[in-house]
Amino acid sequence: MGYPMEQRHEMRRLARAVDRVCQMILCEDLPEIDIEIAKNRVREMAEELFPDRMDLFEMIYESRWNRLAQQFRKPQEKSWQ
Repeated sequence: MGYPMEQRHEMRRLARAVDRVCQMILCEDLPEIDIEIAKNRVREMAEELFPDRMDLFEMIYESRWNRLAQQFRKPQEKSWQ
């Protein structure tokens, strides 16, 4: 037994969107705001597709994005410092 075909398709679509954000994080030249916009779009997609699983989304994907950002992005300089 597995997930219905349409749900599997949506899961793959979400996984591709998450992977795109991961690639964006790894690209040092990409502005942080572009990454945040992409992350928000993926969050909205996940909430639309799987509204009862957002806790799982945050635990898996948000932590992955944060870990990648810590490892591969330079700390942003604050203009007020």
